[in-house]
Amino acid sequence: MSSMTDTPRQPFRLSMLIYDSRYRSITIQVVALIGFIAGVAWIVNNTIQNLATLGKSPDFGFLLEPAGYDINQRLIEYHSQMTHARAAFVGLLNTLLVAVAGCVLATIIGVFVGILRLSKNWLIGRLMTVYVEAQRNVPVLLWIVFLMAIVSEIPPRPADFRSGEAQMLFDSIAVTNRGIYIPEPLFANSLGDVTVLKGVLKDSFYFSISLDLIVLLAVFLGGLVISGLIKRRADRIQEATGERPTTWYLRLGIVFLPTLAVLYMLGFHLGYPVLKGFNFTGGIHLRNSFVALWIALSLYTAAFIAEIVRAGIMAISRGQTEAAAALGLRGGKIMSLVILPQALRIIIPPLISQYLNLTKNTSLAIAVGYMDITGTLGGITLNQTGRELECLLLLMLIYLTISLSISSVMNWYNERVKLTER
Repeated sequence: MSSMTDTPRQPFRLSMLIYDSRYRSITIQVVALIGFIAGVAWIVNNTIQNLATLGKSPDFGFLLEPAGYDINQRLIEYHSQMTHARAAFVGLLNTLLVAVAGCVLATIIGVFVGILRLSKNWLIGRLMTVYVEAQRNVPVLLWIVFLMAIVSEIPPRPADFRSGEAQMLFDSIAVTNRGIYIPEPLFANSLGDVTVLKGVLKDSFYFSISLDLIVLLAVFLGGLVISGLIKRRADRIQEATGERPTTWYLRLGIVFLPTLAVLYMLGFHLGYPVLKGFNFTGGIHLRNSFVALWIALSLYTAAFIAEIVRAGIMAISRGQTEAAAALGLRGGKIMSLVILPQALRIIIPPLISQYLNLTKNTSLAIAVGYMDITGTLGGITLNQTGRELECLLLLMLIYLTISLSISSVMNWYNERVKLTER
């Protein structure tokens, strides 16, 4: 009878790093990593030496120097004697404003168009197809410039409102060739403002937040949380008894009644734009550059989102629709309660890419004079200071941070809505 014995292990030799399959892959990876690090180190060292030769050693001190230029569209306080860092911060907020507003509007239009493309009505389906193909096959820069020309040439002048040739929409909104003027929210019993980040880098990044807005958001979000708890309780009762209690009126009251009460106590009212002299004063001024950029990016991205939504819906088995119809659900309910919830797991991943594309396309704002982060830090600041390397590195870091933040949020949401398999 034979017996099996363990094969004696061979002692380690350096040649095994190349000839032994157990170590060869690790060896190749280590060598490649060392080569990559050495290449990056050589590029960085060479760049630093060349800049030192030119008398331009890497230095970010220019960010604390006075900017010396104005920014026409801004969300926070700014004037030309503030620092380049402050100007970049204002530009960053402008970028985030367009990105967030564009993602919201593009999603609404994209979902709407994507569903209509599947309509059995021949005319509606063809019109949506024309819209999608026109937007997808024309560069977005051309759409931005085209819409800028429209909003600058077609609307009436402010003087036309005085002569009666033009009228305000709903007696509160003025659409002019200088921009759109809308009412602004005001509070007679305002709680004031709170300053955030005061004193950081010589006050370059401070900004004020309205305490009224903070209170309103806290009350509204608190109502949403309580409304969610009520919904969960109704779900548990339905699972236990088969009957779902009516809670919609209670949930609406929890969300909106406290918010309305806070608005009343704060003395909420609207400040309307008024024509004085050669232009409107008061209200909120949406400049043509912002309007053109926002609408162009939204319509362009919505065309791609529409195709994503259409593909997601078509990926759902037709049997789902037939089963829902057999239960007596109508078309709208079938789409909102059965089809779209299942299609989200297909729609969300490519939708993330479209949000990232829209955010990066905001860098085209300089074509219409909208001062975003590219126009401030990557434009005027770069040209004034001659710090190309520093400005571009900061610009790339900012866009990378924004993109990774969007990806993280959307990936978290994707985890929440995806189907859980057994």
